[in-house]
Amino acid sequence: MATQSFSVNPAHVTGQLSRALRAEGHSDEGVRARAAARIAKWQAVVDGLMTGSLQVGSRTPVAGAPAWVTLEVMTGGFATGHFAAGGALLPHEEALLDRLGLTGAQRTRLTINRYWLTEAGQAELNALLENGCYRVSVPEEGALLTVAWLAAHGQIDRAFNVLETIAPFFDRLRFSPLPDARPMLPSSLVFRQSVKETISAVKDARRQLDVERMKEAITVWLPLYDRVVSMFLETVVDGWPCQTYSETWSQRARELLAEYKALRAKHRVSEKPDKKSSQFARLREALEKCVTSPKALTGKQVGAIRTMLDGFVRRSGAPGSEQHSALRAHQRATVAAPLHVDLRKVMVERLAAAPADSGLESLDSVEAPVTEAEARQFNVTVGASMPVSVRRKVERSLIAPIETLVERKIIASGEVLARVVPQITSQVRAAGLEDAQLRLLSAAIYLAFRKRRSLLLVDYASQVKLSELPWAQAIQENRSDSLGGAAEARQVFTQLACIAFTAFPQQIVPNKLLTEFRTLASLASLNDLPFVDELAADIFMGGFSAKFFRAAHISARLLAGSLYERYYGFSAAEVLRIADVKPLAQGRGPDQYEGFNQLCRALAGPDVPRSVAGNGKVIEQAQVLTTQNLGPVFDALGLQSSLRTQLPELAQRCFVWVCRQQAIKTTAYRSLLQRVKNCAYAWRQMIFYLSLVDRPALDAFLDNAQAHLATLPFDLQNRLRPAVDGLVLVAKGGRFETAKHGERRLLGWATERHWLLGPDARSTR
Repeated sequence: MATQSFSVNPAHVTGQLSRALRAEGHSDEGVRARAAARIAKWQAVVDGLMTGSLQVGSRTPVAGAPAWVTLEVMTGGFATGHFAAGGALLPHEEALLDRLGLTGAQRTRLTINRYWLTEAGQAELNALLENGCYRVSVPEEGALLTVAWLAAHGQIDRAFNVLETIAPFFDRLRFSPLPDARPMLPSSLVFRQSVKETISAVKDARRQLDVERMKEAITVWLPLYDRVVSMFLETVVDGWPCQTYSETWSQRARELLAEYKALRAKHRVSEKPDKKSSQFARLREALEKCVTSPKALTGKQVGAIRTMLDGFVRRSGAPGSEQHSALRAHQRATVAAPLHVDLRKVMVERLAAAPADSGLESLDSVEAPVTEAEARQFNVTVGASMPVSVRRKVERSLIAPIETLVERKIIASGEVLARVVPQITSQVRAAGLEDAQLRLLSAAIYLAFRKRRSLLLVDYASQVKLSELPWAQAIQENRSDSLGGAAEARQVFTQLACIAFTAFPQQIVPNKLLTEFRTLASLASLNDLPFVDELAADIFMGGFSAKFFRAAHISARLLAGSLYERYYGFSAAEVLRIADVKPLAQGRGPDQYEGFNQLCRALAGPDVPRSVAGNGKVIEQAQVLTTQNLGPVFDALGLQSSLRTQLPELAQRCFVWVCRQQAIKTTAYRSLLQRVKNCAYAWRQMIFYLSLVDRPALDAFLDNAQAHLATLPFDLQNRLRPAVDGLVLVAKGGRFETAKHGERRLLGWATERHWLLGPDARSTR
């Protein structure tokens, strides 16, 4: 199969820049600040593409930067050209230079990196290794700690090799750790996000502008409005305003107008006070004329003032009257609860006392009602409860077993699970190191490395591996197989796989979680276990590497003769017969099983076009044949047996999820297409689970599915019935080729309008 060429679509980059520019004028200051940062980064991407300084699609897109350098990467895998460990000196670096008494031209990163190689610097690094009071936020920050450990343990050649590699970047990159007052401690507990990240999320939460406007109007502007009305009522004679003025009236009016200007400078949420059409604005304007030249008022203007005063008194009562006082008391009670924006300030203050880079061992103190001291400091009500939206954000920092976080829906998707799992994997991986200091350092570097964002790659290139970092490789060379750990790694792998499949049965394993599975499989001596990534149709190169065939081979053995094979219409025996390997041209990626490539294209249908949709159809057939990692993982870990009793429920949850997704109302065509694809993924997972259950369980599922379908709205039934009827047809021994009543096989990609979109779809995939 010929490979396809690939070129960057500049529309993606310019589109991201345009979206950031649109947010530049947002009313929220936080939104504007984030937009400005995104604009600068996307502009760097655009500049790099225009000048050719960025080679998109390469493992080393920035000229002169080797693969191990951590790059700043934007959505879609586009590097900006900036280094994550570069940029301006950080506060702790400035503090070190202050401590060393350095000034002027000496205050550089080169000076800092060189200091760590002195006798005093090495002593400091060794002290950090001993007490663990450091943090590694990007992998480079662990490099000089590694050098110090290697040198202290007589591994001079390894230390020199690391230095030789990183020294050319001493002037640009940060190779030393962040000091911290608290030691790092290994733990089996995890947290979704750090306290620092939670503080940022709480600060940046969307404001309740409607509520803020209402509260400002009632607490700030209505009292002022009432006083303006009272000023005019003082001037009424025989029902007409502006007829008589007391000696102090003009002075009090001037003070009132000045007070308005002072308040307006502080309170800008509500726009209504400045609207010329509002009675408040019109009465203030009239008040100014009465102060400066009351005799210049025309009869028409006085009549307008009279009409506004009469309307005010009729609606609200005269200021000071029983009717008016009751109305204002009710309005004040309506907005008496503290604003979320004020309670968020209380929460930020509480969180600031916790370790920024860790989680929270308990939520009790940070979620407690507002104290008297906090009420005075932030001008909120004593005993006020934290809003649910704020508590949900704070819960993300809870430190607990991973199962607890899943149960509480703090981890609510496979993508979130993938961000948490490295906290466990890092320690399992470090268990192969005998030295406790090196175990801690290895885990810290691993965690930092897993935060690196993936690059957009072509020509079957693979993402940078941890072993490509010179200091990480030097640590790896100290691993000892005699320490064991394979059994523990297998146990952790099994635990996490079961969590992923049972907590999110409808979702394929995300690529980032696959990375952790690969690490655990290797540590568990399951080196031959193939994992296949989800491929992007828009940069598909036209073929599949050998791991796809190996995954398909395992799945074919597992599913031969099953519902899965019959439903998707392939031959497991044909898959097992494929054996021809086609070597690609030098430098063009791994060898491929050409027979597997041809089978995927044949199953995708005749004359599949070379287009995004055509690529999607071919990739989907590879997902079908490989089961997108389900078969190999179930086979290697024996999950068919351990999850047997849960499989019917997992299948049912997949079906209900598809129904719920299809019930969501949306007209955005891209969202509709994405929903079809995700539903096809969930449907395939469901078919896999059903293929491993016995006949009574399958029949019970089919009955429940048809009963559930009957409860849905009529239009939704019509859209989903072909898929349900298709499953029933195959389960009872039929084939789609002989279907007579509109039964359909549910797949996610089509080169024409997808039948699941319904009659309102306006475009084609």
